[in-house]
Amino acid sequence: MGDPSRRGFISVLAVLLSTGWAANHFASLIPVLREHEGLSHAVLDGVFGIYALGLLPGLLTGGVLSDRVGRAAVVLPGALVASLGTVFLLLWHNTSGLLVGRLVVGVGAGLAIGAGTAWAADLRGKAGTVMAGVVLTSGFALGPLFSGLMAQFAAFPLATPFVVSALLSVCSVAAAAMWSRTPTSPSAVLPLPADGERSVRSALIWALPLAPWVFASATVSFVTMSARLGDRYSGPLLPGIAAALTLGAGIIVQTIARHRDWGRQAGSAGAGLAALGYCLVAAGGAHPPLALFVVCALTLGTAYGLCLRSGLLDLETLAPPASRGTLTGIFYVGTYLGFGLPVLLVVLEPSLGPSIPMLVLAALAALVAVIRFRAVLASYQPTTLEEYAS
Repeated sequence: MGDPSRRGFISVLAVLLSTGWAANHFASLIPVLREHEGLSHAVLDGVFGIYALGLLPGLLTGGVLSDRVGRAAVVLPGALVASLGTVFLLLWHNTSGLLVGRLVVGVGAGLAIGAGTAWAADLRGKAGTVMAGVVLTSGFALGPLFSGLMAQFAAFPLATPFVVSALLSVCSVAAAAMWSRTPTSPSAVLPLPADGERSVRSALIWALPLAPWVFASATVSFVTMSARLGDRYSGPLLPGIAAALTLGAGIIVQTIARHRDWGRQAGSAGAGLAALGYCLVAAGGAHPPLALFVVCALTLGTAYGLCLRSGLLDLETLAPPASRGTLTGIFYVGTYLGFGLPVLLVVLEPSLGPSIPMLVLAALAALVAVIRFRAVLASYQPTTLEEYAS
């Protein structure tokens, strides 16, 4: 099947794809669970968001462990834990079962995603970092789309999507276990530059301000906006299509940015587009028109893709390689806080309405865009990182 190192890299990407699928396909099953199990919007938003609670310790411990014991020893068990959570979701459809299943999926995904992204960077440098972001986004997009189709047309709408997701996870882990090879020391992959500009502090200062706008943008589109259209367009296909539009836009913009080698101002543009998207969501109110829903999905999806790509490249470029797994985990913790945003909006809506919280988010994202834009302009000076900053 060709170059073994290429097969190994592809198998790592396959684990990221299946883990992204397992993490996000639940969004399309929310309407089915509401209809078949009689669960409320608040309960299902809580089930969706508790994933982030499991994710946080997984990301933090997974990144640190992978820097010490190797990527494979963390990524592959993490992906299997995510598949175990999927099995819980398959077998247990009451509130407690769904909460436990999503929590376990979150823990497993946390172990696999941050360390898996660092693993791809170890194997292919900048190209590996970019591809990890694109493939992970593809899993986030394809999972809800295909699970929505299966829930709509398959004979067992609450079983088939979970079975498919679990099988994908197990098969990808088996392939990676056979084909992947990881450096024994990540620091050997990319040495520190002579001028010592790589540091934990500089990497986090550049990357972390972009993190909140990654999944906050995505979930506002395919959870919050889908729920606001639910009184007119019901069924599992709506959130699946919303996720496909949002994350499809994210995949496309990351691919274009990779081919055209966009620089650090792409992150400024991503935060600016997040601000614009939140303003559009605010303008739509509690009952947005379908056309605005599509525009919001594309705008927020583009913001998601640019913020994710730029944040990961900040880390790949500026982080000491021996700390790359830890810092990638920290960055992803910041991004995944956005999964709790739909629940927060549900809590705030009775007192503040549907628009004011979105305008506050828009103001914060715009502030980040302006600060980063000015900082990138100020950084235009000869350095060993000049190519990335240009």
